Amino acid sequence: MHEWALAESVIKTAQEHAARAKLRPVSEVAVLLGELQSIDKEIFSFALAELVKSSFKSMSGCRFRLLAQPASFKCKACSKEFTLKALKKTEAEAENIHFIPEMAHAFLKCPKCKSPDFDITAGRGVSIKHIKGAADE
Repeated sequence: MHEWALAESVIKTAQEHAARAKLRPVSEVAVLLGELQSIDKEIFSFALAELVKSSFKSMSGCRFRLLAQPASFKCKACSKEFTLKALKKTEAEAENIHFIPEMAHAFLKCPKCKSPDFDITAGRGVSIKHIKGAADE
């Protein structure tokens, strides 16, 4: 399950950034979960909690806020910006895109000019939006 590996990476990254910023203890980490990443939010949340209990006890007081980041795109041909939700797609197409985000180019087209040439501008991957904690003095 990739949720466990991603959860471990988020915790390690948060610890490293908090140490550099001298934030102790870390009180909150906001995590963006991209719509195209296909993360099971429940498993990811459980993995974070279990990893903190077992391996990252220094993060025990930390609250992990999981935020959905919708997928959005920008057409390279006409510069139209659009979202995944705005496009009509079959259930099979949506599933293929969620499992392999690169498949978006095979199933989606710009709603304005119908070009399949676009950039994914948001909603891909897992990232940390912010880290909060008390600053060491």
